[in-house]
Amino acid sequence: MLHHFFTELRSARIPVTTREYLTLLEALDKGVIEPEIGHFYSVSRAALVKDEKDFDKFDMVFAHVFQGVETLTQMFGEKEIPDEWLEAMMQRLLTEEEMAELKAMDFDELMETLKKRLEEQEERHEGGSKWIGTGGTSPFGHSGYNPAGVRIGGKSQHKRATKVWEQRRYKDLDGDREIGTRNLKVALRRLRRFARDGAHEELDLDNTISATARQGWLDVVMRPERRNAIKVLALFDVGGSMDPHVKLCEELFSAARSTFKNLEYFYFHNCPYEGVWRSNLRRRTETVPTMDVMHKYPHDWKVIIVGDAAMAPYEITHEGGSVEHWNEEAGATWLQRIVDTWPHLIWINPTPQKWWEHSYSTRLVQEIIGADRMFPLTLEGVDEAMKELAR
Repeated sequence: MLHHFFTELRSARIPVTTREYLTLLEALDKGVIEPEIGHFYSVSRAALVKDEKDFDKFDMVFAHVFQGVETLTQMFGEKEIPDEWLEAMMQRLLTEEEMAELKAMDFDELMETLKKRLEEQEERHEGGSKWIGTGGTSPFGHSGYNPAGVRIGGKSQHKRATKVWEQRRYKDLDGDREIGTRNLKVALRRLRRFARDGAHEELDLDNTISATARQGWLDVVMRPERRNAIKVLALFDVGGSMDPHVKLCEELFSAARSTFKNLEYFYFHNCPYEGVWRSNLRRRTETVPTMDVMHKYPHDWKVIIVGDAAMAPYEITHEGGSVEHWNEEAGATWLQRIVDTWPHLIWINPTPQKWWEHSYSTRLVQEIIGADRMFPLTLEGVDEAMKELAR
């Protein structure tokens, strides 16, 4: 498995050498790695990756090679059955009628009930409807079904969790990923307004010829380079339900970086709140207040928000509704402030447009920003979005 891991890293064009691979084997041989997949991930990344720009590629290869592995004994020693397999076997298959009969608790009731469950529960539960566990229809746990609940561990399946309790690592978008046909770049170029400003660093051929003819000797005339004067602020939703759209968003990000010389960007999760961040590796320690962003970039900036708008409605409508922290103000409040600050704003949604009407949170976002400001992440959608921003 480790040899396969090494070859997959090389196939992904991560410059891993044999020497670094032997360093990882030595760490395993001397027992410095704890028998837990998270610790193995940290040590292997430190040993094999030399440049942080390759972290995203490394994470994708690691997830592919070691999917379902929780402990090192599953790779080298005792053949344990992964927990995910057992949990999948326990998961109930509900009919549409059974799903419709389940009642979603309101936000306050959900939080109060979870507090009681944490005080009362003493052991693990699977397949039930009350306790914190896996499978079943309880609003607490994971790998089951409930119209609105708190996902504790596991992976998102129905995109309905009101809160998520786990340590989550998001990835920065890879700005070096190129688009094969360059069509997205062509679509983004609709948003252009050229101007000449700055230092005189480009040869003005016409005026040089004219001045030389008048003077009788070579008179070189320089001028500022012609640049796209449009200023763009991009806000990218990352993590959770956006994970399947990472490749497409990276292509858009790459195209935007090469098209707009005045581009600033930040990340958020699900809905913008009081803070955004530049780096997902340091998002807990280097969060930028959203209000500071509003003050720094004036109203003439064009704003592009990229996200699927798929979340629990509480994240938009309620204080404390965020899946990851207790927000003092509702997401709708912050969205409205963003709309009021930047009148030239569009939202690009990677989810197919035919699904938007089935997502209550998507409709809520459209009501706040304006339904005609949300566009699908397709070539036609981006083209229409740039027309809207250029008005």
